[in-house]
Amino acid sequence: MRTALLLLALSCGPPAAAQTISGHAYAIDGDTLDMAGQRIRLFGVDAPESMQTCEKGRTAWACGQEAKRLLAQMVEGRAVSCTAGDRDHYGRIVATCYAGQSDLSGVLVREGLAIALPQFTGDYVAFQARAKQYGLGLWSSNFQTPGDFRQANPALFAAKAPKANVAVAARPTAARRVAASTSSWSYRNCAQARAAGAAPLYRGQPGYGAHMDGDGDGIACEPYRR
Repeated sequence: MRTALLLLALSCGPPAAAQTISGHAYAIDGDTLDMAGQRIRLFGVDAPESMQTCEKGRTAWACGQEAKRLLAQMVEGRAVSCTAGDRDHYGRIVATCYAGQSDLSGVLVREGLAIALPQFTGDYVAFQARAKQYGLGLWSSNFQTPGDFRQANPALFAAKAPKANVAVAARPTAARRVAASTSSWSYRNCAQARAAGAAPLYRGQPGYGAHMDGDGDGIACEPYRR
């Protein structure tokens, strides 16, 4: 693991001026949430990237999507509370987040779908040791650490960093929606996105298209709700 690069990539020190953010959340990837347009990076852990695959028995396993799926399941329909303060170099708030009594970072590490970052906190080291002992999640496969994956694929993350001001308009203009949808490839429809395990999709994320975002809120192929 390239520790120095990982430290630069994740400015995850303990929040200096803690604040609490509460509400409903969507999983962007295995360790990132969207809460009312704010991107929140889970503190103390690193999950495989959404497009990252691992190898199980010489077969590719979509470990990044599996981590995202677990995080999405934990927050679906539940109030999430995050204690936050710092921001990473992508502009995301770094926070410890709970859904009910469940520490989201802790569950991800315990299930083997994120690695602990002991240089920032020792809270999840024991969870990781147990996951490794029982061969759970990533520890049942051959995998690159997420930091090494980002290092090896810089082009995939070149456009990820937001502007210095990360405020997001609640309802972007039609022109902005068209620009977002044409800036990269997109799925033909939500059925295709769901079949690929990529839904929901967020504006600016690979695969997102405004034609799948009927209410223009920047989230395409949202979960069905009664």
